[in-house]
Amino acid sequence: MTDRIEELEDRNRELEQKVAQLTQQVTDQDKQLQDSLQELHRLQQHLLQMEKMSMLGQMVSGISHEINNPINFIYGNLPYVQEHVEDLFRVLETYQEGYPDNAEAVEEILEEVELDYVLEDLPRIMGSLKVGAERIRDLVLTLRNFYRLDEPDMKVADIQEGLESTLVLLNNRYKQNIEVVCEFGKIPKIECYINQLNQVFMNLINNAIDALEEPDNSATSGGEKLERKPGKRKIIITTEALENNQVAITISDNGPGIAPDIETRVFEPFFTTKAMGVGTGLGLSISKKIIEENHHGKIVCTSKPNEGSTFRIELPVSQPKEAEDGAESDKPAVQV
Repeated sequence: MTDRIEELEDRNRELEQKVAQLTQQVTDQDKQLQDSLQELHRLQQHLLQMEKMSMLGQMVSGISHEINNPINFIYGNLPYVQEHVEDLFRVLETYQEGYPDNAEAVEEILEEVELDYVLEDLPRIMGSLKVGAERIRDLVLTLRNFYRLDEPDMKVADIQEGLESTLVLLNNRYKQNIEVVCEFGKIPKIECYINQLNQVFMNLINNAIDALEEPDNSATSGGEKLERKPGKRKIIITTEALENNQVAITISDNGPGIAPDIETRVFEPFFTTKAMGVGTGLGLSISKKIIEENHHGKIVCTSKPNEGSTFRIELPVSQPKEAEDGAESDKPAVQV
C-alpha cells in the first residue's frame, strides 16, 4: 500500500512538473505572440508612413514645378522693372532740373529712354508679376485647403472643392498629355473628414494618371496583355446627388483597364499591379477604409480590359449618430 502511495505521489509530481513546463511554454509563446503583434503594428505604421511620404513626395514634386513657372517670370521680369523705373526716375529728375528753361535736355532724355515704350511695357510687366504672385498664392492656399490640418474633426465641407484642389496639386503630372474633364453636378455639402476624402481623391486620380502613362500596348494586368484604345488620354470626374440623401463621385479613365481575375483584389492590402518598388499597395486599401468605415459609404471598382477603369464612391450627406460618437476612435486609424 505504501509503495502504491509513493508511486502516486511520484506521478503527481511528474504531472505538476509537466503542467509547470506547459504553463511556461504557453507563457513564452504568449510573449512571443505579443512581441510579434507589436512588431506587426510597428511594420504597419512604417508602411503607412511610407505611403504618406510617397504621396507627399508626388505632391511636393508637382507643386515645385507649378510654383517654378510663376517664380521664373517674376524673377525674369524684375530686371526690366528695375530698368524702367530707373529710366522714369531719370526723366523726372531731368524735368525737375531743366523744365521749362532747358526743354532740349528733356527732349533728349525722353528720346534716350524711349518713354513711350516704357509706358507701354511697364504695365504689362506689372500685370505678369501680379499673375505670378496670385498663382503662387493660389497654390499655397490650395495646399492648405487640401490637407486642412487645422480641421481634423468631421465637419460639413464641399467635396467638389476638394477634387479641384487635388487636380491643382496634380496638374504637373497630367497637363502635358492627359485631358481631365470635370462634370460636376449640383450637390450639397456633406458631413465628412475632408482631409481624408482629399487623400482618397489623390490616390484614385494618381492611379488613373499612372494607368494612362503606361507606354501604349505595354500594360499588363494579372499576366494579361492589355492595350489602351487609340486616342486622347482622358480622365473624367463626375459628381451627382442621389435620391437616398447621398452623393456619388466617379473617377474614370480610358487606360488599359484591369483584368477580370484581379479586379476583385484591388482593395486588398499590399496588392498592386505596379512595378516592384513603386508604391506600397496600400493606397486603395486605405481609401476603402476611409470611405466605408469612417464615412459609412461605399467604393466600388469596375473595369473593362482595353477600355478603362471606373471608381465610384457613394457617401451619405449626413453621418449616422454613431459615426459622430465614434469619431475620435475612428479618425487615427486612417491617417496616412
